[in-house]
Amino acid sequence: MSEETMLNPIENLAARFPEDWIKPDPRTGYSGYIVSKEHLLEFARTMRDEYGFDYLSMVTAADYLEEGFLEIIYYAYKIVGGPALVYKVQVPRDNAIVPSLVGLYPGVDFQEREVWDLFGVRFEGHPDLRRILTWEGFAGHPLRKDWKEPFYEEDVKPFKSRWPDGKPVFSDKENPFDNNVQYPVGFDPDHWTPDEDTLMYAGLLRKSNEEFKTDQLVVNMGPAHPSTHGVFRMVVSLDGESIVDLKPVMGYMHRNHEKIGERNTFLQNMPYTDRLDYVTSMMNNFGYALAVEKLMGIQVTERAEYIRVLMAELTRIMNHFFATGFLLNDLGAYFTPSLYAIEERELILDIFEEVSGSRMMCNYFRFGGVVRDVSDHVLKKVHDLVYDRLPRKLEGLDAYLTNNEILRSRCEGVGVLTAEQAISLSAAGPILRASGVPYDVRRADPYSIYDRLEFDVVTGMHGDIYDRYLVRLEEIRQSIRIIKQVLRDIPEGPILPGKPAYQVRVPAGEAYGRIEGTKGELGFYVVSNGKPNPARYHVRAPTFINLTSLAPMCRGEKVADSVVILGSIDITLGEVDR
Repeated sequence: MSEETMLNPIENLAARFPEDWIKPDPRTGYSGYIVSKEHLLEFARTMRDEYGFDYLSMVTAADYLEEGFLEIIYYAYKIVGGPALVYKVQVPRDNAIVPSLVGLYPGVDFQEREVWDLFGVRFEGHPDLRRILTWEGFAGHPLRKDWKEPFYEEDVKPFKSRWPDGKPVFSDKENPFDNNVQYPVGFDPDHWTPDEDTLMYAGLLRKSNEEFKTDQLVVNMGPAHPSTHGVFRMVVSLDGESIVDLKPVMGYMHRNHEKIGERNTFLQNMPYTDRLDYVTSMMNNFGYALAVEKLMGIQVTERAEYIRVLMAELTRIMNHFFATGFLLNDLGAYFTPSLYAIEERELILDIFEEVSGSRMMCNYFRFGGVVRDVSDHVLKKVHDLVYDRLPRKLEGLDAYLTNNEILRSRCEGVGVLTAEQAISLSAAGPILRASGVPYDVRRADPYSIYDRLEFDVVTGMHGDIYDRYLVRLEEIRQSIRIIKQVLRDIPEGPILPGKPAYQVRVPAGEAYGRIEGTKGELGFYVVSNGKPNPARYHVRAPTFINLTSLAPMCRGEKVADSVVILGSIDITLGEVDR
């Protein structure tokens, strides 16, 4: 790669390719390039191999009903850092077929399946193009603008039908519960064999290369199983106790968060982000606020920037303590060490409750700032935590676990993900960094005030369960370091640039706001058409994408190890299923 290409990776990109390949997006408020679907594969390969965009972070779609096309959107980055390369493909709604990029970027596997499921875009060449969040008998593709659900009332909120003639109506009386499912014509649920399972099971079995031939066994772990962290299912193909292959099955808790988001007003979506990763709800507001603030072109107040980072890093500490406790539980350590870790989470939730009024569903961020200021009393509590209790508890956990022979024997060399695999599979967060890749959005593409703060990007060396544990432990130390700087430098001043507003004016255009969440890159892709409600609202859920690496990490391991490997990914099903 030439030095000029390294310095200006996407400058004058349209001049690099023929006119029939790409063109800059001509729409006001939009960015990136529109690529013809016939040249998508070659364009993506060139940008990866020649320009260094080796990390395809996000793939989604948008339905432009009036214009008659679906748009597939790609956000690619360099793993060494820098801004995004945004490119898009537009296809007719009645013939939505594009080439799959799984061969170039295996990490888009689940994302392409999601776009197929929810938009009906068929990806040619995808090795396993099945629905992923809905079931195979589901009628239609629910994120298309002309799809209507059985309880459909109106396209956008607030729904006027809730108050006919100024009087409230109980919606269940208008739509009885027995009318809330619509089946395709000719479909009989009592005599249905799921094609999804037939296809899945057929692809799991492998021929044995051993001299001693054995039968393989397909086992379902979950969905209603404690070791799968809620409603999640692992379909495991076993040769004895060894895992031959594994396929994750999700969607049992899918509620079409994004469809709801496109019917809400922009401000109404803020508390809905809390319901994604409900373990770390405070931080979820951050990414969404960034996306809408980009569209609105507003500046966050200085004091609010410090408060946001304070809350984000407290959330990271809380999550990593929690994740360590659950990892121990998955290892069979029962609840004594788990409670030791969870106790610190409760103290941080006390702070969240004091500033937001809620322990879990905080709804604390606002466009341009935060909803209310933090008191000196809260800052004193945070000071006592980061200067006294949290470091002591962290060192105690470290001394108790890090050299524990049982933990090390169960975790070292198990569930290995190499750096090359982690990058190609679009892994993010502690999983990516434990594989030796120093990629952290706070450093790679800084937001808020992170470029002013001193902290280290923590990495591992082996990419196994043990390194993921160590990375999370050290990230708690770095978050404590960040919070000390925030407490030292936080200025006085307003927490919003103006008066609180119940309705905001968002100019037409698109924006992507991303943060380094507790589990990795948490991003929100938002499209505005100038109306009070988003035309497109998409969540780049890190644990959903991180699950793409579950099968590669499990192959060749023992069945008991799959539970611990899943625990080391640190998933929350509210975010996975949305």
